[in-house]
Amino acid sequence: MKTLHPLLRGSRFLFVLSMLCSAASALCDMLSPQIIRVAVDVVLGDSAPEGVLATALAGHLTGMGACALAILLVALTKAFAQYGFRVANTAASERLVKTARDQLFEHIEHLPYSWHTQHRTGDIIQRCTSDLETLRGFISEQMTGILRILILLTLSVVFMFSMNTKLSVVALSPVPVIIAYSFFFHRKIGEAFLACDENEGILSSIAQENLAGVRVVRAFGRERFERDRFYRQNEHYTQMWMKLARPLASFWSIGDVLSGTQILLTVCYGAVLCVRGEMLPGAYIAFLSYAALMTWPVRMLGRMISQMSKAGVSLDRLSEILNAEVEKNPENPATTDYSGDITFEGVSFSYGGRDVLSNLSFTVPGGTTLGILGGTGSGKSTVTLLLDRLYAPDRGSIRIGGVDLQDLDAAELRRHVSMVLQEPFLFSRSLADNIAISGGDDAEEALRAACLTDVDPGTFVGERGVTLSGGQKQRAAIARALVRDTPILVLDDSLSAVDTETDAAIRANLREKGSGRTVIIISHRIATLRTADHILVLDDGHVVQEGSHAELSRQPGLYRQVCEIQEMTA
Repeated sequence: MKTLHPLLRGSRFLFVLSMLCSAASALCDMLSPQIIRVAVDVVLGDSAPEGVLATALAGHLTGMGACALAILLVALTKAFAQYGFRVANTAASERLVKTARDQLFEHIEHLPYSWHTQHRTGDIIQRCTSDLETLRGFISEQMTGILRILILLTLSVVFMFSMNTKLSVVALSPVPVIIAYSFFFHRKIGEAFLACDENEGILSSIAQENLAGVRVVRAFGRERFERDRFYRQNEHYTQMWMKLARPLASFWSIGDVLSGTQILLTVCYGAVLCVRGEMLPGAYIAFLSYAALMTWPVRMLGRMISQMSKAGVSLDRLSEILNAEVEKNPENPATTDYSGDITFEGVSFSYGGRDVLSNLSFTVPGGTTLGILGGTGSGKSTVTLLLDRLYAPDRGSIRIGGVDLQDLDAAELRRHVSMVLQEPFLFSRSLADNIAISGGDDAEEALRAACLTDVDPGTFVGERGVTLSGGQKQRAAIARALVRDTPILVLDDSLSAVDTETDAAIRANLREKGSGRTVIIISHRIATLRTADHILVLDDGHVVQEGSHAELSRQPGLYRQVCEIQEMTA
């Protein structure tokens, strides 16, 4: 209920209205058999009415015309109630889904970066679609009918006992069995549905990954491998649903047998009572109507118990998202001069295993350019993620302008830091829209600085920038970062796919455009790093060398080795 309560915001009144309409429809169902009973026993049979309600109706229904008119009025009332139920219930369920989607999207947007790295995109999408639809179906189809079920069950039992106690006991004898086996299947269905739901998430992830990486799959000729992988998972998913179908089939089959047995016992024993004169024909007809009406709510109650298993699984999976802790900010965020020095002091960080960074310390004076060189896995990209507070250091501190990052507001920090990640991500929009995402104004100047004037800003780049080359995607990401005039710019190996001439032109434009800006450049290309004011060489999360290009190129070590290799291959 803690999870469900906020999701019902805006739809709670509509659900209550639909339940009231459903209750009104149930009351109409209860009234019709009594009118028929009076028509048969009192109007046609000329017998004295039995029971308070029958007596009250007999005082007004003095002829068959009056009985027919009463039946018509009850039917019209029921029709209007059902119409109101459908309209209110549909509006409520759609409002529920909209509210839930809005809350899920808003919450997911504010979850820590580490949470996203631990959850598959396909599984998240499946929870926000399939699981949400399961929850919507349970609330709109089962929960809204609970008042109708209670009215039908309660009044049916009351009216049946008021007409004949013996026949009521016979008619109600299968009900405890129906309730008992419903609870038995509740657990089995819940376990099977959880397995189906989890496997649907895996299947969605495979499809999502292949659609996003279709160029890689085609380039390496892995269509058959990926197809077979999808087929295997799809077959496993299908088998899981077939496994779930068995307890569901047993559940409904047993219910049919019990319901049929209930009607059979009622019809046969009721006929015997009528022949003996212990029951009037009108009362017998009304009793059969109530017995039939009671069969539906009893089965619906059983179905509600079984569907509750599915809804519970879906709600738990949605709760895992909604209850995940969002990124926290300090209660009273500090402010700082983002043009000041950036200081890493004794920073250590790991992704759950061995340290990626270990006791890392360095300072980037404000307004200068820092270059970082290192092999794969040396921790270069981790430095940028920590600087943007996408991760928090396990030990040590990172300060900008003398203020610890953990004391700053995360959104404010990121408004002052422009990042170009190692793998640029472009949205399925035009080039101009992708650049405008960062919130800057002068897109034309940003495109010029990124040397991307050869591409029309109105060009639709496709999913993940599929219509652009690797170099164009990197330059688009650089333009997106440059369109905001932020005091800190981070380029994480973002010039690797451009040629050396374009690389030099972009760096020249950065120096021209970024005077007074603190720039951190990560690259494997010495030509990109040589103009930096200071260069760090990382190895296994440690600083093994530092200095200017001139100093490092004279020192024995990794930097000079890379220089010599690149000069030989130039």
